[in-house]
Amino acid sequence: MITDRVVLLLVLSVLWPSTALPFTPGNIGNLFGMPDSDGRTLQRSKRGWMWNQFFLLEEYAGNDHQYVGKLHSNMDRGDGNVKYVLTGDGAGSLFLIDEKSGDIHATKRLDREEKAMYSLNAKVLDRRTNLELEPDTEFNIKIHDINDNEPKFAKETYFASVPEMSEVGTSVATVTANDADDETYGNSAKLVYSILQGQPYFSVDSENGTIKTALPGMDREVKENYQVVIQAKDMAGQMGGLSGTTTVSITLSDVNDSPPRFANHSFRVTTVESTEIGGAIGRIKADDPDVGRNAEMEYSIVGGHDTFNIITDQTTQEGVIIIKKALDYESKRDYEFRVEVKNTYLDARFIHGLQFKDYATVKVTVEDVDEPPVFTRNPYIIEVHEDTAAGSFVGVVSARDPDADTKPVKYSIDRHTDLERLFNIDSVNGTITTLKALDREMSKWHNISVVATEINNPRQTTRVPVFIKVLDVNDNAPEFAMSYDTFVCENVKAGQLIQTISAVDTDEPLVGHKFVFSISATNPNFTIADREDNTANILTRRGGFSRREMSMYFLPVVISDNDYPIQSSTSTLIVRVCACDSRGNMQTCNPEVLPFSDGLTTGALVAILLCVVILLSKPRPPSSASVLGQCLVGHKMYHLLDLSIIVPPSVFLVLWCTDSICTFRNMDDWNPTQCVLNPNSECGK
Repeated sequence: MITDRVVLLLVLSVLWPSTALPFTPGNIGNLFGMPDSDGRTLQRSKRGWMWNQFFLLEEYAGNDHQYVGKLHSNMDRGDGNVKYVLTGDGAGSLFLIDEKSGDIHATKRLDREEKAMYSLNAKVLDRRTNLELEPDTEFNIKIHDINDNEPKFAKETYFASVPEMSEVGTSVATVTANDADDETYGNSAKLVYSILQGQPYFSVDSENGTIKTALPGMDREVKENYQVVIQAKDMAGQMGGLSGTTTVSITLSDVNDSPPRFANHSFRVTTVESTEIGGAIGRIKADDPDVGRNAEMEYSIVGGHDTFNIITDQTTQEGVIIIKKALDYESKRDYEFRVEVKNTYLDARFIHGLQFKDYATVKVTVEDVDEPPVFTRNPYIIEVHEDTAAGSFVGVVSARDPDADTKPVKYSIDRHTDLERLFNIDSVNGTITTLKALDREMSKWHNISVVATEINNPRQTTRVPVFIKVLDVNDNAPEFAMSYDTFVCENVKAGQLIQTISAVDTDEPLVGHKFVFSISATNPNFTIADREDNTANILTRRGGFSRREMSMYFLPVVISDNDYPIQSSTSTLIVRVCACDSRGNMQTCNPEVLPFSDGLTTGALVAILLCVVILLSKPRPPSSASVLGQCLVGHKMYHLLDLSIIVPPSVFLVLWCTDSICTFRNMDDWNPTQCVLNPNSECGK
């Protein structure tokens, strides 16, 4: 036996909490699973410690400190010179060592679930010098588990659902418990699951806690909720094991396994004939024990219906009967049709052999109401000629009481629609006549409202629009479409186009306008060519015009229409004589001042000018030159024309006309404001 080595004797309290085995060379191998090796103490070759680990049962309930084991060195001669020291986890608090004997005790009750192993260091010191006799060594104290913790579920109550009518063995949910005991040591943490409440509807897998359906054909409409109690027991479910429970609340979710059904297969609805189109007249309801989308239904009328329709109220799942065509008590009072109801969503598992639809008969009764008068037409369109005299016939409107007991009606015109009071109506027979003559050029249409009122019930009234179209009568003559600024060059040749004219007419003949233009055939200066498109060309009949001889021509143009009676008017086209270049471009058109001739005396000239002043002070036509009047001076007749369109206002012209040839003289140097003449004097009106 080697005597110069230190041997650590580990005396263990293993599986028996109240028993500690003293170390002897012969039993250390048994404690640690080591052979005796011929009675010699096993030791390490380079140090004096024998080491392994101590085992200590948790939850020691004795009054004394629990004995853990003994440390011993072969350098201890038993003379008290060796001192044992313990350091590490819990040293000096949880674990105490007798420094002389090396005995280790646990001072407190230990819980493996709090700490399963403690690591400590053992030292051997010389008591006198306090020097280490050997380097320290590490050893463990492992806490052995006892079954002191019951299984626990994470929740007291779990919630799960499974479709109704599920097959046996359908998984519902899995619930597992935790056991804080050591699952690697014994069966303290080996759990077995069982069902305490919820049979025969459900079962649980004993190993993994999976809950499954155990009964076929579970119907939500019969029973919807189940309370299942699951137990988890340790020690592999053996007698004496600890257990914990939890509750699983299982709800059967709905499937569409129930068709809709009418509680009554005949419905009666009553409505009044005045119900508006689109109005609801009643509701019908089918029952479906399913819920959610599985209970959604849609209603329809079998074969459709021309008067009624049915729609589905998505909130109440009712069928709403509505009007799609106006009702009339006098025409039809009773209706009957068949309604179908069916589920919107179907489950393929249940449609075989089961009709997910139902039928019911609906009878509708229409009740009479006092209805307002009804016009035979709506609206009325009437035509009348514009030359119709006051009191003339325009047209007739007619209304009747639609009720079974026909009541008389009276007629009137809403004067808010006839502010000018152009029309009247006979209150008894509805004949419309004119109060005034109509003018189409003022208004082509007159829109009035005629009111029919029940004589016995004035609250029952009906209005109808009457559109009166005023037909045209050819009562207006055509005239120039515009004012023309026409000139002819002095060097013009015969047949030269100098102006294209057109006309307008406020009348509207049915076949359109057709205007005819003409001038005097004896006119030596100009001619006209009708273009057959309501326009005409003015052409020169000769060449060689001279401003000195005649600086302006007045050409009367007669314009006629083709309607009946034919209307015509004469418009005067003023043609100025202008100096032009070789290309026909106008250069100047100012008339030259020429001395008076033809034997006019000063008195005659003054008389003519006075006539001009008087006539120019009168209202003038708005367009081309027109004759204002005539002045007789001596034996000669002078025509006075309004030339304000082409001549500055300060220029007054005295004209001498013979047939269609007119001569004028410029009187620019004469001031008309110096002339005073009695406006009532005779001046050839």
